[in-house]
Amino acid sequence: MRLFTWIVMMGLAAPVSAQDVQRGEALYQFYCATCHGTAATGNGPMSPSLVVPPVDLTQLTAGNGGVFPVSRIIARIDGRDPLVSHGSAMPVYGDFFEGRDVAAKAETGQPIMTSQPIVDLLAYLEALQG
Repeated sequence: MRLFTWIVMMGLAAPVSAQDVQRGEALYQFYCATCHGTAATGNGPMSPSLVVPPVDLTQLTAGNGGVFPVSRIIARIDGRDPLVSHGSAMPVYGDFFEGRDVAAKAETGQPIMTSQPIVDLLAYLEALQG
């Protein structure tokens, strides 16, 4: 037991809040694909009924000068930067994504507190970039 405690204290154990691309993909397909499409290109079945068309999420890095826009994505999902796209602020599933118990690394290297589901979604969206 003492060895385990020492490993944890020395930071050698795996972090509990690591990004999980597979979990992010499952969350995306459940919460986001209806609007953004199963391939994340912005053509989900609900997209024609939205006031603001969903963006192609596979082009986030390309549209941001080659840098994955972590801060902007977090702010859009968690509501810090609300987007009115269909009569109400995005996210539709805001309650699920609430929480500030995990740090994500912004483009600047600074930590941004957010929730574990958002960190997992970030991992998946980053994996989709070309």
